[in-house]
Amino acid sequence: MKVMKFGGTSVADRAAIERLIALVRAERQAEAQKEGGDARGPVVVVSALSGVTDRLLGVAALAGSGDVEGAHTSLQDLRQRHITVSEVITDEALRQPVVDALNREFDELERVVHALAVLQEVSPRWLDTLAATGEVLSSQIVAAALSAHKLQGAWVDARKAVVTDGEHTAAAPLFQETTAALMTHADPPLAAGRIPVLGGFVGATTAGVTTTLGRGGSDFSAAIVGACLGADEIQIWTDVDGMLTADPRIVKAPQVVPHLSFAEASELAYFGAKVLHPATIQPAVARNIPVRILNSHRAQARGTLITAERPKSVRPLTAVASKKGVTVVNITSTRMLMAHGFLRRLFEVFERHKTPVDVVTTSEVSVSVTIDDARRLPAIIEGLSGFAEVVQQDEMAIVCVVGDGLHDDPTLASQVLASVGDVPLRMVSQAASRRNITFVISEAELPTALGRLHDRFFASVPA
Repeated sequence: MKVMKFGGTSVADRAAIERLIALVRAERQAEAQKEGGDARGPVVVVSALSGVTDRLLGVAALAGSGDVEGAHTSLQDLRQRHITVSEVITDEALRQPVVDALNREFDELERVVHALAVLQEVSPRWLDTLAATGEVLSSQIVAAALSAHKLQGAWVDARKAVVTDGEHTAAAPLFQETTAALMTHADPPLAAGRIPVLGGFVGATTAGVTTTLGRGGSDFSAAIVGACLGADEIQIWTDVDGMLTADPRIVKAPQVVPHLSFAEASELAYFGAKVLHPATIQPAVARNIPVRILNSHRAQARGTLITAERPKSVRPLTAVASKKGVTVVNITSTRMLMAHGFLRRLFEVFERHKTPVDVVTTSEVSVSVTIDDARRLPAIIEGLSGFAEVVQQDEMAIVCVVGDGLHDDPTLASQVLASVGDVPLRMVSQAASRRNITFVISEAELPTALGRLHDRFFASVPA
């Protein structure tokens, strides 16, 4: 049994959902024709319609500022868009209950907007309530559309099937509870030959309070569902041909990476490869479930397969990931040398303000770290100032070069650094696994650095 996850562009409109239906039909037929194939499934996980989550968060902001009229206008636009997209449900007897459900959801959102306008404040809990609506709606549309096309879709409310802790806007799954919930809500339709459809990104606490897994969390949802149900493969259907050797918005003609190890994929996702949510890999690793990245607009494309190990490649490096909008925080001990406990105190400040760091370098008297969420930086600097001097550098970028060749060839790291030439490197770090080398540069230098790396290690070497 496979889990097929479809992103926002893969459910953006009627045409996109019709492509989704064709892909699910093809998967079902292919599995049925296999000798010993699994007659169950697939399980389908969907994101909100493209752009809807951002619009819902915008509604929250408008409501919190007291702009009820603006929030109402946005909700009306979203209501109409979903009703229009629901025309993909070609059986009116199946469509009308979905339209009724859509209207109930939007009527409830209207009431929420008025309440938030009175409060003039939007708590993380209310943010989750609003943001989750996109996936709740899209999954109902897709489930009914599958049924209308004779594929027996079965809507599963993710708020009942994915159980999380109470950390609103960035909840963590509770795997034991989620497995039990999925066995209750998703396994019966599977056993009956139906196709469960649930929204990604969304869950709920044991008390039934709606939560979300953080932006991009639909990939994570697919991996959670796959791990809990014992899937054979997790497919991430998106709008690109797979994991690429570099960011196509910066580098011309990057190539698809046909095969990655779990370790390589984790590094690339964590350091900015947008195709895959960083948390996706861990549930797959825990159950050793292959993950495949595919293009819903070009189903014939080979895609990228991610497994525990990958075959040896003639290419020494696998890919380059990059992340813009990074802040470097330079922290210098107020003593001549770092006193015992300095690092512990330093990281306790970041932990207290729930701000993760990406890259860390140390010297005898100072530590430099990077963060990509600077919202709490003033409070962090205040917390550090009692025992250190702090200087921040904004508009920086992380470049992460990944490949097993870095582990096998001790000279490769120096070749990587030499290839970027005269680009000033603000921080350099190599992972303990020696499978990546990471450096920090000015955002303005990112196109130059990525271009040189790609020309040197990827453009002329076949995958």
